[in-house]
Amino acid sequence: MSEPYDTDPRRSGASRARQPYDAAPDAYSDPSDLPADEPRGGRRRGGPGRHGDPAEQPDHEPSDRRDDADRPEAAAEPVKDYGRAGRNVPVSILVAVGLLLVILAPLFFFKPLFLVILVAAAGLGIWEMTRALRTSGARPPLIPLLGGGVAMMCLAWFSGVDALSIGLLITVLATMVWRMGDGPAGYQRDMGAAALTMVYVPFLLGFAAPLTTPDDGQWRILATLAAVVLSDTGGFVAGVLFGKHPMAPTISPKKSWEGFAGSIVATAAGSAAILWALLDVAPWKGALFGMVVSVAAVLGDLAESLLKRDLGIKDMSNILPGHGGIMDRLDSIVFAVPTAYLLLSVLAPPA
Repeated sequence: MSEPYDTDPRRSGASRARQPYDAAPDAYSDPSDLPADEPRGGRRRGGPGRHGDPAEQPDHEPSDRRDDADRPEAAAEPVKDYGRAGRNVPVSILVAVGLLLVILAPLFFFKPLFLVILVAAAGLGIWEMTRALRTSGARPPLIPLLGGGVAMMCLAWFSGVDALSIGLLITVLATMVWRMGDGPAGYQRDMGAAALTMVYVPFLLGFAAPLTTPDDGQWRILATLAAVVLSDTGGFVAGVLFGKHPMAPTISPKKSWEGFAGSIVATAAGSAAILWALLDVAPWKGALFGMVVSVAAVLGDLAESLLKRDLGIKDMSNILPGHGGIMDRLDSIVFAVPTAYLLLSVLAPPA
């Protein structure tokens, strides 16, 4: 059972405190779409308002109006129960396999095309993040963030990690200047949201570029993605079969310590074999690589869950059936990729 994501009405409003996280809508309403006479803090939902003001009630009710419970349209729509898995597993698997094919095909047939994949992933991730952060009232400017994300990916691809850091700095400065045009109201709030987006999406994801560019880069990326998949799969299976002790109940109620142990074991064993076969790394070093990457992947998953709970949303978007949004798939990867880059720089330095 899921618990309310926040019970403090001072933080999230009384109406949000009553809404369980699992009952949150699949997407969210873009505040910019609200009617002009409706406050941007959110639509009223029939309970106390966002700041504790009473909900608007009609002055009178027609005498011939039937009770809502007697009307067919008032009946709640049945919610699909996917059991302990919490998602449509066959659809999730098909989408995941399709994504892996889209990612891996350029690596082995035309590596420069992988840069296009990175740019597209960063762009979609930035778009999802800015839309999600708008539900909190922040307005990070989308255009400079998209331009900076593209620039950061290209700099990282052609010039490495140092250029990626410079690209981050340039993007921050460009966003600060761009945001000045909207005036001082909410400037710090908007820039904080923009900085979070820049670091969380294009900067962390940008480490995939220098991980890919060496002659054996395709094997490095393959080993990293395999570690993430093993961590996710091992944790999922162990959690469904043995999960009893919640790992972080206020952040991700379905994640258990048993699932975490399954992630560690599966990734260590699989990475030991994969790195030995692909990069000639000693099995014990491969197991160490797998364990550290698995921890990073789990932390990335928890970080995104924490962000979504704070924003009161279920998924970043719904563009990937069975998964949610791009960031719902990249949550583990954005933490795992920098970790893998640093580890492989030591365990298997490029020739």
